[in-house]
Amino acid sequence: MDGFIDFLQWPAMAVSLIAAYLVGAKRAERRILGFWTFIFSNVLWIVWGLHDEAWALIALQVALLAMNVRGIFRNEA
Repeated sequence: MDGFIDFLQWPAMAVSLIAAYLVGAKRAERRILGFWTFIFSNVLWIVWGLHDEAWALIALQVALLAMNVRGIFRNEA
């Protein structure tokens, strides 16, 4: 399990990049999908951060998660 958690940072990074691409879309539906994708990446980073005791990263991801939830509501399709 330890190796899986260590590996988790790579999918988290890839999901973050995909989310950033989607949030930049012109269509509200794609932007909303981007915010949901960012939330998924926030969760992945939090799991990785808990494993590595990266408290600043966890705090950042919780704050970003809150902003992503706000983004969903501000971009209603």
